[in-house]
Amino acid sequence: MFTCTRENLEYSLSLVSSLANKHTNLPILNNVLIKATESGIEVSTTNLEIAVKTQLRAKVESTGSFTVPAKTLTDYVRLLTNEQVEINQKDNELLVSCGNSSTKIKGSSDEDYPILPEVEEINSYVLQVEDFKNAISKVIIAVAKNEIRPELSGIYFSFLPEKYNGLVLAATDSYRLSEAKILIKQGEEKNISCIVPARVAYEITRLLQTAKSHGGEDIVRVWVSENQIAIRYDNFEMTSRLIEGKYPDYTQIIPASFKTTAIFPLDIMVNKIKAASLFTSTGVNAVSFDLNVAEKNIGVSSSSTQAGEHTSEIEADITGEENSILLNHSYVLDGLSHMESDNIEFGVNSADAPCIFRPQGKDNYLYIVMPIRQ
Repeated sequence: MFTCTRENLEYSLSLVSSLANKHTNLPILNNVLIKATESGIEVSTTNLEIAVKTQLRAKVESTGSFTVPAKTLTDYVRLLTNEQVEINQKDNELLVSCGNSSTKIKGSSDEDYPILPEVEEINSYVLQVEDFKNAISKVIIAVAKNEIRPELSGIYFSFLPEKYNGLVLAATDSYRLSEAKILIKQGEEKNISCIVPARVAYEITRLLQTAKSHGGEDIVRVWVSENQIAIRYDNFEMTSRLIEGKYPDYTQIIPASFKTTAIFPLDIMVNKIKAASLFTSTGVNAVSFDLNVAEKNIGVSSSSTQAGEHTSEIEADITGEENSILLNHSYVLDGLSHMESDNIEFGVNSADAPCIFRPQGKDNYLYIVMPIRQ
């Protein structure tokens, strides 16, 4: 039995409950595990790949542990209006009392609940939480959606790689590549790399966002072992399995130089691409970018037999030779939406070679798109 504030209970459940849903093969995984010890309350869930546990501030009157459907408990707690909540377990039910309302939620013993993995505290790194969250969101857009090549269905993490004193994250689906770099505040002095499943990366950003908006601190701790990644932030910790295998050496496709380089204003280009996207063939999404050195502009055009055609120009600072390239507009917009700069550098070699987009004057993010072959 314990009492806590409704706000603290709702917050703890919001951290863990997203993992517990639609487990038809193992119904117990739809439940949240609530464990009352003399030192406090631990609330946790797992889907056998990821586990999340958090400490709930509460006044513990008697110890014990029990599991109840996460969605039912979370939805009910959100509807409570009084501040103090009292939780009791009797037989196979959880009694939730708050103000003048009380409810009984049927649950089950924790005997069948999987044992949650402990954090292997090796290869520890401390990162700025906003940088970490932003870097994941910048690269996750390029993760392969299918699992034909399992290693491409995750994000490559490389801590302290050669020539960079920080963490490099990268993802590619063979059509585009995204790479972000962030500094490490403190950590091991050795290079460790791993592949983090995309769904785990989404869960990391969700947890960090939820906890940060609840007044969380500025740094997050990350541990990487042979088959596990763990993060600890504010009052929660998350552990997850990693993808086995070796990530391809993606750096080979990053061009060392460009025959044509253009600098263009981000907001105007996004607008031009969106206009051109209305006149492309479904599925192909082809928009042509013509870099005109003499006129100092980029022509953005498209055509489809169904919709018609569109042409527009955008002023740009262009150096090098005349060039043009045909690109998938949705890939380009994905990358541009994560550029933290008013002006973007655009590097092109030929209609058949990968091109690059990156924020002008910054070397912490690059986005490569493969051309559509004519």
